[in-house]
Amino acid sequence: MFEKNKKTKIMIFGTFDGLHKGHLNFFKQAKSITPNSFLIVSIARDENVRRIKGEYPVLNEKERRLLVRKLTMIDKVVLSGIRDHISHILRECPDIIALGYDQEAYTENLKKDLKNKGLLIKIVRLKPYREKVYKNNLLKIKR
Repeated sequence: MFEKNKKTKIMIFGTFDGLHKGHLNFFKQAKSITPNSFLIVSIARDENVRRIKGEYPVLNEKERRLLVRKLTMIDKVVLSGIRDHISHILRECPDIIALGYDQEAYTENLKKDLKNKGLLIKIVRLKPYREKVYKNNLLKIKR
């Protein structure tokens, strides 16, 4: 399936407005999909977060990118596309896209959108990690 020494590029997406155990589990699950993985994290743009979630993140996109970049299990951190989600996926050309259990914005047509661009990328859905505890909007309520 994959060459012995070739790294499998796995791409994940998120806001990552501060990091918590749920995010760390998300990264670990994605990284463990294949034994020789190269994990690319796509950070949502501030304007896209506002459009999807109804408010801007606490940390701006550059701060969130720097925060995630500090994690040793992450191989590369990129900012997502501004107008669409496909352009930066095309640039990175991952073998696998790993989605969180709750990621629904733009993912409904993701496979079709990728196929229309000539990309056959495997899409996997990761499991939740204590979903009633580790979600940023729930953590904000508790603070």
